[in-house]
Amino acid sequence: MKRGHSYIVFTMAIFTLALIACTKKEVKPDLAFAGEKHLKNIRMLTNGGENAEAYFSFDESQLIYQSKYDGMKCDQIFIMNLDGSDKRMVSTGKGRTTCSYFLPGDQQIIYASTHGVDENCPPPPDFSRGYVWKVYSSYDLYIANADGSDPQPFLPSPGYDAEATVSPRGDKIVFTSQRNGDLDIYTVNIDGTGLKQLTTEIGYDGGAFFSWDGSKIVYRAYHPRTEEELRRYRKLLAEELIEPNNFQLFVMDADGSNKRQITHNDFANFAPFFHPDNKRIIFCSNMGTTESTQRDFNLWMINEDGTELEQITFFKGFDGFPMFTHDGKKLVFASNRFNKKKGETNVFIADWVE
Repeated sequence: MKRGHSYIVFTMAIFTLALIACTKKEVKPDLAFAGEKHLKNIRMLTNGGENAEAYFSFDESQLIYQSKYDGMKCDQIFIMNLDGSDKRMVSTGKGRTTCSYFLPGDQQIIYASTHGVDENCPPPPDFSRGYVWKVYSSYDLYIANADGSDPQPFLPSPGYDAEATVSPRGDKIVFTSQRNGDLDIYTVNIDGTGLKQLTTEIGYDGGAFFSWDGSKIVYRAYHPRTEEELRRYRKLLAEELIEPNNFQLFVMDADGSNKRQITHNDFANFAPFFHPDNKRIIFCSNMGTTESTQRDFNLWMINEDGTELEQITFFKGFDGFPMFTHDGKKLVFASNRFNKKKGETNVFIADWVE
């Protein structure tokens, strides 16, 4: 009896250990934080390096994004499937790239690159000047086939040209350009005709996205308010620098009329994107942070009239660059959460819960 009893106990113990092992193998880490009621089933699509600005193809089967990893000296443009598979570089591998987007039909892409001026990486910003962004005058827009072949300059001009996105209607491109000496927003037809300047205020206007019906544009801006701020802005711009510390969000009609400011705070607000209802805007901000936590950014949502502000993510780090699918059921964003190494940024996708 004792031997039989011992055998039963031993067998049960082995079974229990096996069950625990299987359970451990199947359990996936919860990538959400307390309070993130709008997000579920969060999945990490990249794993290592610096990955950001991931945007859906028109058929929403792929993402185009910028990435730097494994010793790469500069960001390059990549495409991957929505499950993170089949990652491949579609930029030239030369110079520095940024701000990529699919064109209608998903057979071509548009992005900004410095490779036309120099195949080497341009020097990074000098952070001894404070937290600054580089607006390289060597950035030009390029249109290439979706496999990266045959990149051709698009509307080249002296000064910074970047931050291109495309209307969901498939008729227009919006981008930021320094072709008039300042950093302003322009629209152009997909075929390159009908170039139109939409902003004229002194200061930076950029990071623009169309609403889903193509009738409005949301963007970030910094407009100097004092003579001292104006002098500093112009001095930094002459050195190809801007300070992103006090961007505010604006909405305008697609023809540049009816501009209105929708955030009013002393923080950095950027990467705005319309919810498919064309009434709400999701964006990134370090609202509520202190001097020691000012690099902590979360996703927020606000009505296009500036009402009903709501915090969406609650990670003590960086969450940014959000984009919805056309049905509002999925959200892609970039984040520092659950990285293997400090400073890495990865692309995540989540189900959206109203």
